[in-house]
Amino acid sequence: MAKPSIPQGTRDFSAETVRKRNHILSTIRSVFELYGFQPLETPAMENLDTLMGKYGEEGDKLIFKILNNGLNDPKNEEKARNGFEKLMQGKNTSDLTERALKYDLTIPFARYVAMNHGQLTFPYKRYQVQPVWRADRPQKGRYREFTQCDADVVGSTSLLNEIELANIYHDVFHKLGLTGYELKINSRKLLVALAESCGGSDKMTDITVAIDKLDKIGIEKVRTELQQRGINEEQVRIIENYLSVTGTNEEKLTALEALFAGNKSAASGIEDLLHILSNTNDLNISVDFTLARGLNYYTGAIFEVKAPATVQMGSIGGGGRYDDLTGLFGVPGIPGVGISFGVDRIYDVLEEMNLFPQNLQVSTKALFFNLGEKESTSAFYWVQALRRNDIAAELYHENTKMDKQFKYAEKRSIPYVVIIGSREMENAQAVIKDLQKGEQQTIDINEIISFFRNI
Repeated sequence: MAKPSIPQGTRDFSAETVRKRNHILSTIRSVFELYGFQPLETPAMENLDTLMGKYGEEGDKLIFKILNNGLNDPKNEEKARNGFEKLMQGKNTSDLTERALKYDLTIPFARYVAMNHGQLTFPYKRYQVQPVWRADRPQKGRYREFTQCDADVVGSTSLLNEIELANIYHDVFHKLGLTGYELKINSRKLLVALAESCGGSDKMTDITVAIDKLDKIGIEKVRTELQQRGINEEQVRIIENYLSVTGTNEEKLTALEALFAGNKSAASGIEDLLHILSNTNDLNISVDFTLARGLNYYTGAIFEVKAPATVQMGSIGGGGRYDDLTGLFGVPGIPGVGISFGVDRIYDVLEEMNLFPQNLQVSTKALFFNLGEKESTSAFYWVQALRRNDIAAELYHENTKMDKQFKYAEKRSIPYVVIIGSREMENAQAVIKDLQKGEQQTIDINEIISFFRNI
């Protein structure tokens, strides 16, 4: 008999874990709603051509593809064989696969806007909380199935949107108690200027893909990768000068003005960053020119959130402006900007820093003991009365030793037990024991609801 298992890079979530995750998700949702964002959900799978070519060469390799139905049909045997041969050559074919699990929430959102732009009110502000899938190598903080929380605004070029999104990060993390996070910002326009200084905008992808790995592989390996991608020594030197700029935000931007003097892309990017920074003085945002975000669709300001330095964790959020994402689907001219929260990594950070509230695991407030047929009938009446007043309560499922029922309450972290035995029924009373304090009291049975309302 096969040993039960789950696919690598996926997880089961216990009640304790689900409650902690829900704490994160409800906090994020509440902030999204405060800023006027509306919920949206899209399918788990998308057509493959919707996803491919949108995430850069590294991202495309991580898309989970779904085999077509009916490949085992003898009539499709030749198609399947040819499809597998093409797949082994790194090519995709509709003979083998036409659909894939979604890699992120942004491209499906762009597809949704392209399909429904005639019915939407712009600017359209949406948030989305759903699982996504990536064929990545599992490690700490990196899973093959994980939940993303996105907030995007489309139909507006106003930098007010970037300012609000930065504030959303601030509000969420402060509500979660995660005050030591670091919000970094850059502009893809500066990276365009860098590419233009290195021979042309066609160098953009090669440069950003390499720079995006800087914190993982170091400057020497980035240099090697740039050379392998056809960047010559002089161009590598320009890139190193760009990456070596230090100082305050203002000093960094002044240095970039000098480095890219006369470049229109650089001037526009610097102007954007200065405007965002001047309106977010209380958020402690830092300009980081090494921030590249390897996704091809970003065109303006880009964000990344780092966990506090005391925790060994990568990015816990990121996003940016993409002024022609729907153009990929034949609907040009709809600008957008958005951010994403890495829920699974945020969970790991809060767990490591012991920041989850202590009362998250309390669901049932009162356990009524089962002390016999008549007694349990009376107890069940009051259990239902509490439930109808939005107070979580349970009746133990069988008449057994009180010690066993006490242990059940303790293991479930139920704070109160209610005892209605034959004596209590005769006197119209109930015994209530506070398991945390080890104290008990006897009350009039008709006061049960008011007792639990007031604690």
